Formats: sequence, C-alpha cells, structure tokens
Amino acid sequence: MKSRAGENKNFSDYYYQISLKVILKDKKGRILILRMPSNSSMAGYYDLPGGRIRQKEINLPYRRIIDREIKEEAGGVKYRLIERPVAIARHAYFSKKLKKKQFLFWVFFEAIYLGGKIRVSPEHIEYKWVNLDKKNLEKYFIRGPREGMKNYFRNN
Repeated sequence: MKSRAGENKNFSDYYYQISLKVILKDKKGRILILRMPSNSSMAGYYDLPGGRIRQKEINLPYRRIIDREIKEEAGGVKYRLIERPVAIARHAYFSKKLKKKQFLFWVFFEAIYLGGKIRVSPEHIEYKWVNLDKKNLEKYFIRGPREGMKNYFRNN
C-alpha cells in the first residue's frame, strides 16, 4: 500500500531496533566517545557507549541492558546512571550484513564516570574524553548520535 507521498506503508518491511546510549561524563564534564572502525556505516566518526536491546532483554530493566553494554564497550568502569532518558534520536542505514535497510531508535541516558580502566571493545578502535557542545558535534558525530546530542544540548 502506498501513501499519497509514495511512501511504502507495509510496516512488515521495516526492521526497527532500539539502542540505549550513555552520555558518560567525567568530573571535568568531558564526555566519553568511541571511534568507529573503517568498516562501519559511521566510519571516521564517533559513537557513545551503549547499544541495541537484544530480543531476550526486552523485559529487563534498562539499567541491566546499559550495564551489559557499558561492560562490553568500555570494560569494567564504574559509573552512576541517571535512570531517566535525556534525549532521543533516530536514523536509518543499509546493513551490508543483513542486506536491508535498518531503522534505529536511540534513547540517551546520562551517567557520571566514577573510575576504572576503559577497555574498548572490537566494535570501536579508540576512545577519547572530549568537551562537547552544540558547536563541535558535527566534528565527531553523524546520524543518530549527532541528532541525539543536538537534542541533549537543546534540552540541557
């Protein structure tokens, strides 16, 4: 079925995932960002710690999913999570792995870094602590992370 604008309305064609992202701040107010590898759809840019809710996690508290993602992507760091969303975003891209367009909805949380050694997972190639603001987001982010951080700074 097509709408007036020609958009496909067969919702079974869509593949949506929900990603929980964390704006992890150190005591200086800098934010942890993770550099994407060259084979990523966001190659050359950065992401925030966090990731997609797995099917088996759909009924778990957000905190448990975030704990898993932080451990996977940043190692055994200690942090204090503010357990309410601070921004949202969305983006779409073509997945080479799945051979179809994917749609992501992002929910951003804020957390305070308390300590521990950051160990980046193979999903990323390095990390940085950066002072982010509205003016330098485009230097670091594209797509969902950029939209989410714009929303975050608009609301905070």
